[in-house]
Amino acid sequence: MPILEIHLVEGDHSPDVVARLLRETSRRYADVLESPPERVRAYATLHPREHWAVGGETHTAPAPYFTAVVLGGRPTEQRHRLLAELTELVVDVLGVTRSRVRGRLIQVPPDDWAIGGVPASGVRREEIAARAAGPR
Repeated sequence: MPILEIHLVEGDHSPDVVARLLRETSRRYADVLESPPERVRAYATLHPREHWAVGGETHTAPAPYFTAVVLGGRPTEQRHRLLAELTELVVDVLGVTRSRVRGRLIQVPPDDWAIGGVPASGVRREEIAARAAGPR
């Protein structure tokens, strides 16, 4: 489930820096959620400068925005930690001013998220049962 989308202005950061940000935020997302890294999907959406405004102004200093999508039911402390640590990485990797970074966490009910066409609520039940049964 873990989905991360980071919105940036084209040309503010090199492709190598954006790739590094995606790598590092993916790892951190997996660590904080205690999720297998291969489940994390991270995307950078690059917007033309004239399509991005802060306070109505299109030519401002970088002001990244990210959205993190998680299955509902995660503890508040874990969600807050995820927001803080993703913000920290955005600041560190992109070299932007912390107060200009915005982030949003969206919780999705497990019945409203599909994994391979199956509601996550069912997939989770199967995973929990398989873990309880132990190695075969």
